[in-house]
Amino acid sequence: MEKLSQIYASKINLILKKIIKEENKKFVSCAKLIRDSYKKGGQLFIFGTGHSRLLGEESFHRAGGFAAACPIRDDNLNFSKGARQATKIERTPLVAKKALEKYKLTKNDILMIVSNSGVNHAPVEAALVARQKKIKTIAITSLKFSKKAPLSKLNKRLYEIVDIYIDNKIPEGDSIIDINKFSVGPASTITGSFILNSILVEVGGMLKNETIFPFYISSNMPNAKENNNVLENKFKKINPHL
Repeated sequence: MEKLSQIYASKINLILKKIIKEENKKFVSCAKLIRDSYKKGGQLFIFGTGHSRLLGEESFHRAGGFAAACPIRDDNLNFSKGARQATKIERTPLVAKKALEKYKLTKNDILMIVSNSGVNHAPVEAALVARQKKIKTIAITSLKFSKKAPLSKLNKRLYEIVDIYIDNKIPEGDSIIDINKFSVGPASTITGSFILNSILVEVGGMLKNETIFPFYISSNMPNAKENNNVLENKFKKINPHL
């Protein structure tokens, strides 16, 4: 009998192959938006609630990571005040608007919004706020989940209101291994990280001739300190987390 971990790996592999086949052109389209934003002095801001916020952390100040990436951090939208409270708050009006206001996004920036279900109030509100400010938006979301999950009072799905969306191909409920009447083995963090970094490596290719190549080197590698200090000094004026 095949081990469940092997089945899980096989299913993840199939989902990733489907993403590569069906969404790869959008990786390039997203990368072009980010490249153009960078050349105008903009940043890539990443917004998510619950576990979706992890992609903001994945993007930020890491080995091989894009130096102009900035996570939207808000204690109301992570688990620092409790998981149940965070679940309640992501469905509450004005929370996303207030979180974004702290970062003073401009039309030169890009807002990436990560939401597996694509229907909760906070991520949809974030997209609407960005649209009002003429900020380009990218979503990583599940179309299958979005079409089944109940809508918020905004009565919109995230993929309907952003400039570019990438479907992470995740089934409703996120997990992909059935055990009795339950489903385990969430997949959206794995696919989301793959999508995010696929976009950013395309950005790297587009910016390869920049005088200052805007990607960090692992601090354990030669020349890392010199490279990373240049980038940190460049972005610390506009990124509050440096």
